[in-house]
Amino acid sequence: MRFGMGVPKSVSVRRCETRVPMEVGVQISGRETVGAVETTFTENVSARGARVFSSRRWKANDRLTIATLTGSFQALARVAYCQTVPESGFAVGLEFLDPRGNWIVTSAAPSAVIA
Repeated sequence: MRFGMGVPKSVSVRRCETRVPMEVGVQISGRETVGAVETTFTENVSARGARVFSSRRWKANDRLTIATLTGSFQALARVAYCQTVPESGFAVGLEFLDPRGNWIVTSAAPSAVIA
């Protein structure tokens, strides 16, 4: 048997970075054949990705652009997953491929920046 062949094993994968629950207004737009721009929001973000909500179904590995409505963050991103959210559309996991700028969070506490 060659290496990597056989029955898949269940492996617990832990994230390298912490996800920050954060609702931020963003615009996402498809590349190539999916070209419409959609204004939506994030559920959580990290330095390497985000979970956003979308009104349309995306395929794994689709490429899109994401940009914050305020602030300076923008990125080319890869769709890692797309899950149906009953009565709400879809939750889309994004992996940032070429991030630029910062997520800026303001609250009663001092500002936090996720770079």
